[in-house]
Amino acid sequence: MTSLPPFLLNDGTTLPAVGFGTWRVRGDEAVAQVRSALDAGYRLIDTAASYGNEAEVGRAVTGTDVPRSEIAVASKLRGADQGYDATLRGFEATRTALGLEYLDLYLIHWPLPRLGKFVESWKALVRLREDGLIRTVGVSNFTAAHLDRLIDETGEVPAVNQIELHPGFVQEDMRAANADRGILTQSWGPLGRGKGLLERPEIARIAAARGVSPAQAVLRWHHQLGVQPLPKSADPARQQENLDLTGFSLTDEEMARIASVPQERLGGDPDTHEE
Repeated sequence: MTSLPPFLLNDGTTLPAVGFGTWRVRGDEAVAQVRSALDAGYRLIDTAASYGNEAEVGRAVTGTDVPRSEIAVASKLRGADQGYDATLRGFEATRTALGLEYLDLYLIHWPLPRLGKFVESWKALVRLREDGLIRTVGVSNFTAAHLDRLIDETGEVPAVNQIELHPGFVQEDMRAANADRGILTQSWGPLGRGKGLLERPEIARIAAARGVSPAQAVLRWHHQLGVQPLPKSADPARQQENLDLTGFSLTDEEMARIASVPQERLGGDPDTHEE
């Protein structure tokens, strides 16, 4: 298990330094990967209603020997369930699929500004937190403008904003925006989603010099930025490797070199993405 210190959130709760992502993993494979991740030492498992694997994640979590109190389970509200009442129903469907009494973290998956319902959805999340069904509430893929609208209209600041972030898309402005508002930045796609990031010579050279894998170098880069990455891997050895981020650190020059790779957004634009 990683010995990196946990993140203290603005609501007084904590989350581990590194989480485990489950995007595009379904069926028995999803159960096996999550169980393996828990065995490796991961204590935050991230899923979403739109991933179609909440039931499998729940089976893995409830079937492990790791106490439920030690596992943080996170999921996200799908776009079709936005709106106050629909959010309450969507959350209950997620909780039922997971087979859990409560969720540790629940996020609005996308702002969907053309839909115009994310503020009402946010009010529902706050109610669910007050009812004890969610410990921490947050958002995903929100811009600074989206965050400010939530805060201005409700007085409630998200604890987490999960955004696309990796050396090929460093999101400096959004990291600063989150930090200015006391919001933890979570990183989805931290290893570049298999698009060749880990084969970049800039990263490979630094990893070789440190005696670590390119993935470890990139995840350490996230850690030193104060970001919580959510890597995913089907390989148990790589799962363990991705948690082993102590025993080395990156210099400022190495941090800059890792962030110097060509910049490209791999996912949707929060201002225009629809589902």
